[in-house]
Amino acid sequence: MGAGIVTRLMAAGHQVTGWNRSPDKAAPLVRAGMHWADSPRAAASKSEIVFSIVTDAAAVRAVALGGDGILAGLRREGIYLDMSTIAPDRSRDVAAEFANAGRIMLDAPISGSPVTLSQGKASIMVGGDRAAFERAKPVLLSIGASATYIGESGLAAQMKLAVNLLLMVEVIAFCEGVAMAEKGGVSREVALEAMLNSVAASPVLGYRGPFILEGKMPEVPLADVNLQQKDMLLVLELARRLGTPAPLAAAANEMMNACRGMGLDHNDFVIAHEAYRRLGGQSK
Repeated sequence: MGAGIVTRLMAAGHQVTGWNRSPDKAAPLVRAGMHWADSPRAAASKSEIVFSIVTDAAAVRAVALGGDGILAGLRREGIYLDMSTIAPDRSRDVAAEFANAGRIMLDAPISGSPVTLSQGKASIMVGGDRAAFERAKPVLLSIGASATYIGESGLAAQMKLAVNLLLMVEVIAFCEGVAMAEKGGVSREVALEAMLNSVAASPVLGYRGPFILEGKMPEVPLADVNLQQKDMLLVLELARRLGTPAPLAAAANEMMNACRGMGLDHNDFVIAHEAYRRLGGQSK
C-alpha cells in the first residue's frame, strides 16, 4: 500500500521523500522520482506532511517515536498522519507523545487494497485536530477518492476496525455461500457469476471473488490470512473493551484459524473458500 500511495502522490505533482525499512523495496520508487531519506527523521525534516503505513502498533511506535523517528524530525508546522490499522488506544498513545512535544499527529487509516488504490477509489478516515485535517485534505484527495473527518484522536482507527469487520464478514459469507452452492451441484464459475451479479455484490467481491477460480489466486496476496486475522483480533479486543457483541467477527476469525490449521495462511484470505470446501468434504 505504501508504494501505491507514493505513486499517487507523485502522479498528482507532489514532491515525495520516503524511507522504508527494506531499501530494496523502495528502489523502484526512487527510480520513478521519489527522494530517498536515510531515516524517518530525515524524511520528516524535509516534509510538510508526513505519512506512515506499517503492520502494527509496535512498528508505528518505532517509526514515529524512535531516536531517528518522525517526531524527532517533524517541523513545528508539520502534520503527521498514520495510515496503519492499529488499536485506537495505541494510536492515541502515540498522538499524545506528539501533542506533548507541540506537534500534531492524526490517525488516518486507509480503506482499500492495492487494486482500489491504483484506481483512485480508496477512502481515508481521519481522527484528531480538525484544522490539521482541513490542511491535509487536499493531499489526502491525491491518494483516494474521499477523506472523511471522523472525530477526535483514535476514532478514525476505531472506524477502520468497524469497516474491516464488515469487509471480513462479507468475504467469509461469500466463501461460505459459494462453497454451499458447489456442494449442491452448481459449478464454481456459475456460482461466482451469480454472486457478482446479485444484490449482494460489492466492490471487494468484484475484485477478490475471482481469486477462488482455479489458477486465479495471486502469488502475492492483497491481504493474507495472517494479516487479516491481525485486524480481526483487534476488532474482537475492541468489542470486548467496549462491551459490545461481535459474533460475526468471531465466526469469521474462526475461519482464519481453520485456514491456518490447513496451511493455507500464505494466501489471500479469500482462500477461506477452500477451507469451507475441505470442511464440507469437497476437497482434501
